[in-house]
Order: sequence, then C-alpha cells, then structure tokens
Amino acid sequence: MEKVLVLLKIDSGCEYAVVKDLKDIDEVREAFMLFGIYDIIIRLEGNLFRDLKKVINEIKQMEKVRSTMTMITYMTPYSQISSDSN
Repeated sequence: MEKVLVLLKIDSGCEYAVVKDLKDIDEVREAFMLFGIYDIIIRLEGNLFRDLKKVINEIKQMEKVRSTMTMITYMTPYSQISSDSN
C-alpha cells in the first residue's frame, strides 16, 4: 500500500470548502487544516503510486488550490517501530 502526504496552499477563506471536496476522493484518508505556510495536509493511500499520482494531479487542478507539495512515505509509522530497530 502506497502512502503519500500532500501539503496544500488554498485561496484565503476556502479551507472548509476544499476539505469538503477532498472528502469525496476515495484515496484521501485524512485531511487536517493547518496554521503556517500551508493550509491543509492530506494523507492519501492507494495500491499503486501511479494511481495516487493521478489523484494528486486532480487535486492540483481544483479551482481553490494554489499550490501543493507532495511527500512520498517510505517507512512505517513511528508507533510501529520497535525500540531496537535500526
């Protein structure tokens, strides 16, 4: 299972509308509004990265999305790593 995080810059005041639209995308597992340079972070999951790439391109085309930064994960969550793993 591929996992990708995407940071989104959104038109001012449109964060709730964008999060609502993102909820309709099957691959979006979580969405959080942020304070700072970016306005929203989403977590995508899918079987193949090329499928997620299509979803990311669709998100980039959304009217209220100004820019994105995509981060591809390569490791399990911190909580699943044992203390003796290196």
